[in-house]
Formats: sequence, structure tokens, C-alpha cells
Amino acid sequence: MAEVVIVPDAEAAGRLVAGTILDLIATKPDMVLGLATGSTPLSVYRALADGARGIDVSRVRGFGLDEYVGLPEDHPESYRSVIRRDVVEPVGFDPRRIHMPNGDPATIQTAGDEYEAALRASGGVDLQILGIGTDGHLGFNEPGSSFASLTRVKTLTQQTRRDNSRFFDSVDDVPLHCITQGVGTILRARHLVLLAFGEAKAHALQAAVEGPLTASVPASAVQLHAHATVVVDEAAASELERADYYRYSYANKPEWQGL
Repeated sequence: MAEVVIVPDAEAAGRLVAGTILDLIATKPDMVLGLATGSTPLSVYRALADGARGIDVSRVRGFGLDEYVGLPEDHPESYRSVIRRDVVEPVGFDPRRIHMPNGDPATIQTAGDEYEAALRASGGVDLQILGIGTDGHLGFNEPGSSFASLTRVKTLTQQTRRDNSRFFDSVDDVPLHCITQGVGTILRARHLVLLAFGEAKAHALQAAVEGPLTASVPASAVQLHAHATVVVDEAAASELERADYYRYSYANKPEWQGL
């Protein structure tokens, strides 16, 4: 099962995960970092920007999880724009080394295969940052997504569109389709780090970590991974049945093991 680390708040999680990323950069300067968007990973990116000062991060490569279909690349809510604004510029990554799925409708039929080829050519993701949707989705893999799925176009559920409408003028402005790394694609990463903060994520988190493996909760696929770390705040951990054990286990973990 995944290791669960319960921390006081999102900022503490951000410092912990950013420290792990910086340690990886020190040993592998051209590491491949899997980038998630949304509000959940922002604390990691803030801490990474602070910790990267004075460190050469110019060789780091990055791959985004997903992208809306049909939003122009320069739209402020395209994930290409979000990653540039929240990660690339603050941390100092080379934008030429950061890749996103192509959501252009004109080439969307081949975009999934092309992204899969680029990921494989990179040698694979070393550490993949993930969030979890209130319905248990992973990336934009909505409930019902196959654990073997690869990068492809998906139709967003109404719940996901409502959740993401806070970034748009209205829910009607949220695109209906996306291109996302599949669950099978995500599971190829060497280390998965799933983040969850707030009571709104508590039910989905419990189902993903402690419930059965099921495509109805795509995030439950992290249970299949050899090196998956789930970092959550107290509110998101509020429904975990084995929270006391997770705290005990992490408190007694050998320091050399890291995350």
C-alpha cells in the first residue's frame, strides 16, 4: 500500500515534498518531474521556488499531467499558462524543457500517442506530483477510467467542471474535453506523490488509500505502485481509519529512506 504522511498543513507538505525534489535534482540534475496543476500543488511549487535559489535547475525536465482541449495556449487558464506562471518562472526551469499535452483540436487525434512517445523518449518520470478530485479522479481520469489507460482525450464530468469553475467566469466556460495522461501512464513514474488538503478531499482520499482497488475511484491505483507517497493535512486525513498507524509508522521510519 501507499505510505501515508500526515502533516499539519499544506505548507508543511510543500516543504517536505520540495525538499525531496531538490535532493533528487542534486543527484540527477536532468531529472524528469511530473507536474500537476490546480490549487493543491501550489505549496510544493512555492517551497521549490524558495529552495531552488542558488541551485542550477536549468537541466530539469518536466511533463504536465493534462490540458484542456480547445483553450488557446496563451489563455490564462490553459494548463500550459498555469504551469509557466506557477512553476517554470518562479522556480527558474528552462521553459524549453517543460512539455504539456497538446490540446489543439486540429491535431487532437494524434496528440495522445505523440505525448506517450515523448514521455518514453525522456526515459520516464522520476517523481510525479498528483492531486485527487473530490470524486476520486487522478489527473483528468474520471471515475470509470481503466488502470491500463494511456494519454488520451476524456470528457470531463459535471462535478469536475463545477470544481474547476472557480478558475473561470462560469461553469459554462470550463471546457468539456481534456487530454490527460492515463492511469497506466501515471503508474509508470518511478515515484508518485499524491497530495490532498482540506475536508472536501477526505472522503475521496479514504476511498483511494484504504478502499478497494476500483476504476470507480481512479486514485485507488496508487495502491498498485511500488513507491507511492500520500502527503495530506489533518483535515484531509479526518476519515482515514488507520491514521494513528500512519503517524506511528512515519515517526519511526528510518531517516535514510526519505519519502
